[in-house]
Amino acid sequence: MNSQYKKGVLDMCVLAILEKGDSYGYDVADALSGKIDLADGTVYPILRKLATDGSVTTYLQESQNGPPRKYYHLTPIGKNRLNMDREEWKVFSEAVDDIIGGTV
Repeated sequence: MNSQYKKGVLDMCVLAILEKGDSYGYDVADALSGKIDLADGTVYPILRKLATDGSVTTYLQESQNGPPRKYYHLTPIGKNRLNMDREEWKVFSEAVDDIIGGTV
């Protein structure tokens, strides 16, 4: 898949995964790579950016399999951003489908 397609939606996809519940970076990456072909290390810069802009917060939780893991939690700012992104995506994807002759 064209990498330019992915760049515009990965933030929204990460937020959508975190909407389902708190998660640590590896699990977020695993959930995404199960659906979208991603290069190694793609998710961590996105998580850092989302933390910097207030869309997610982080906390450490002890792990039975090693050092504590950093978990990511969707904030109200992130939830609002996700909802806005979903609406914009719906309008955009419907317009593209109309142009290229696909179906929604």
